[in-house]
Amino acid sequence: MGLLERDRTALVIIDVQEGFRPYDAFAGVVSGCAKLVDAARVLGVPIVVTEQYPKGLGHTASEVGLDWEAPVEKTVFSAARAEGFDLQGRDQAIVCGIEAHVCVSQTVHDLLGQNVEVHVPADAVGSRNAVDYERALPRLEQAGAVVTTIEAALLELCERAGTPEFKAVQKVIL
Repeated sequence: MGLLERDRTALVIIDVQEGFRPYDAFAGVVSGCAKLVDAARVLGVPIVVTEQYPKGLGHTASEVGLDWEAPVEKTVFSAARAEGFDLQGRDQAIVCGIEAHVCVSQTVHDLLGQNVEVHVPADAVGSRNAVDYERALPRLEQAGAVVTTIEAALLELCERAGTPEFKAVQKVIL
């Protein structure tokens, strides 16, 4: 596993939907995903968004800050198996969202199986139950994903300080 590179990376936001708002972890996941979205726009990283059965679970929380990104609707747990899912030729992915032990996990496992290098920011994923979250991260790491943080991932994409992009991303993460 190497460092994230802008021209190789896509941001994948999994199911940060209104139906999950009652989860204790929801606000933190939304905040983390919003930071990743803001920074991805600054850095030119494509954003892929999914929604699990939006008729029942609602749409992506507005706080995530999506503008023109059309969500990929799915009923399968793994986003990588959903019709219309596309990393736009990228071979690295930052995967965040809900739930760490189900849709995030299955997406990560499938992407790893497709030889995509996957980074999972621990502070931008969550589950309804703390035990599910706690068990998901070591399992993803054992499968070959890099469990990281929002700040670490974004500063890898920046590569260096002092650039206009770094200054803009720094405002996002602070």
